[in-house]
This record gives sequence, C-alpha cells and structure tokens, in this order.
Amino acid sequence: MTTLVTGATGNTGRHVVAELVRRGERVRALTRNPAGAAERLPAGVELVVGTHTAPEKLDAALDGISRLHITVTAGLAEVGPELVRRAVGAGVRRITVVWGGGVGPVEQAVAESGVEWTRLEPQEFMCNTLNWVESIRDEGIVREPYDFPSALVHEADIAAVAAVALLDDGHAGRAYNLTGPESLTPRERIAILSREVRRDIAFVPITHEQALDRLMATGVPRADAEYVIGWYSTPSDDSTTVVDTVQKVTGRPARTFAQWAAEHAERFQAPHSGSAG
Repeated sequence: MTTLVTGATGNTGRHVVAELVRRGERVRALTRNPAGAAERLPAGVELVVGTHTAPEKLDAALDGISRLHITVTAGLAEVGPELVRRAVGAGVRRITVVWGGGVGPVEQAVAESGVEWTRLEPQEFMCNTLNWVESIRDEGIVREPYDFPSALVHEADIAAVAAVALLDDGHAGRAYNLTGPESLTPRERIAILSREVRRDIAFVPITHEQALDRLMATGVPRADAEYVIGWYSTPSDDSTTVVDTVQKVTGRPARTFAQWAAEHAERFQAPHSGSAG
C-alpha cells in the first residue's frame, strides 16, 4: 500500500515522509517543486507535482493511494473538503490530519469521511523558534512581547505519531493532543539555545503593538496577526500543559527542546563565526 503525503517538504510533512520510509513504506510525496523536494526527501520517494489546495488536479496523484496525510495550511479550508471527498472516492481508507489549531471545515470533513481517521492536535511547534534566527545571528537578541511558557513539540514527534496512526490499527476516530516533555518560556528556550550556540543571547521585551507591526511587515493581515500574537498573550491550558501522548502512541519519550536546539544550532551562528574549540 502507498501513502500520499501532502505538504511533503513542510515543517511536518518532510518528517512524515522520512518516518514512513524508515518503516519501509511506499510513499508518494506531493510537492510544487519536485527538483527541490528531491534534495530534501529520502531516496526512493515517488515525487508528484501538485498542491493540496488544488484537489481538482490531483486525480493522478491519488490513483492507487490507500492512506493520506494532510496538514491543514492557509488556503485549505475552502477546498479541503473536496480533497477529502476525492481521496475517499479514489480508494483512500485511512487519513491523518494535522489540524490548523481548531476543528474547521477540513478537520470536520475528515471526521465525516466514512473512513478511518486520526486528528493530530500539536501545540506550538519547536520550529517556530526559527523566527529568531536572524536577530540571534545578527545581534544576539530575541525580541518578544510575552514570556509565558509553551509545551512545544518537536515536528519529528508529530510525524512519528502520524506514522503510527497511518500504519497501525487502534487509532481510528482519535484526536491526539501533542506536546513536548516540558513547558518552556522564551527566556528558558533562549538559555538552552545559548548553550548550544555557545553565545550569550539577550531577551528584549517589546510591546504587543510592536509585535503586531513586525508580523504585518511580513505581509500577514492584521486580523491574522492579532490571532497569532493573541495566542501568545493569553495561552490556553492545552498550550502550556505537558501530556505524554507521544510516548503512549510511539512507545518512546517525546524529544526535548535541547535536542531540537542541537539539531539546528548552526542556523543560529553569527556570520563567519567558527565553532569554539
């Protein structure tokens, strides 16, 4: 049987592909840029051109597929239900979906699809820390408006749970809240990064409005920026409370932020800085 992974080079999708390949499964990866994807994904993965936001063009990609992994991203809410309908019509019998932060049209369509499904509800991704790369690399500074804890989860752990749900029985109809093994404030994450990068990193508080302006400067609409910054200003219990779902589903402990930081330390290095001896 073959699994189609949408968003195959994204933050979670590439890890889902790698985990399925590691388990010896046949994987078809949906990507807009097969040449670029070939450099980022394991050998042996079948690359197909397309995007999940254009499901009307995915008949060939869905042909012969028995399992489907979806990551809910911007622009999918309107067309995601059609993607699910076409997938089920093509013979898909098991779906995993990484939610978009709530149960919207796509998540609802998956739950009502009539096939086995599992919804993954990760809290904050550890890779959000990459938003700090430029300011750490250039200035040794992190600027954030709030210093509340977050039970960040490693993207590879989201993928590991997805792979289990796709390949093993017993996960149908389940919604899995996913966190890492600890809840950390930005200052605590900075301290861990400082040790990995071997460089002092300062935390500089900014105002709520400054954080909004910074996000909108990247092209994010104000309403979306308000949602994102508001999420950090009033964190929910789910976003700050550690749960052991990763260990229960995969049989091993969730990866720590220190592990994530070690994997990505080079990206935070100052320009032309060598590693300390």
